[in-house]
Amino acid sequence: MRPMSRERAVEFLTAAARTGSIATVAENGRPHVVPIWYIVEGDEVVFTTWHTSVKARNLASTGRAAMTIDDEDPPFSYLMVEGPVTISDDPAESRRVATLAGGKYMGEDRAQEFGARNGVAGELVVRLRIEHLIGADEVAG
Repeated sequence: MRPMSRERAVEFLTAAARTGSIATVAENGRPHVVPIWYIVEGDEVVFTTWHTSVKARNLASTGRAAMTIDDEDPPFSYLMVEGPVTISDDPAESRRVATLAGGKYMGEDRAQEFGARNGVAGELVVRLRIEHLIGADEVAG
């Protein structure tokens, strides 16, 4: 096992269509973890969520999140990202981000379809600024 450098961590975040797990905390301290599709723009992990979701409420309340991403193929790798979040309710931005995520995860031929379905009023854009990274390559190597 070898620790990931920041450069390698950013490469890991962007290299494949891996599902992330976003962790938030409710006002009562209860943890909440759910899978997300995401894109990376600059030093931010960007994803969308419905405005009434538990994660949206938690993110609005605390302004912070953590996320893990793992490579499930041997020799296995993982990355954890922590940082503050900003939230936008701009439908045009939601559609843009949803379209990019659709292209990443479903293929370019379905990107517009995914963007149209998910880039609507009520869908929020969340930007997790990469403040802290911990990761390792070749965990079983």
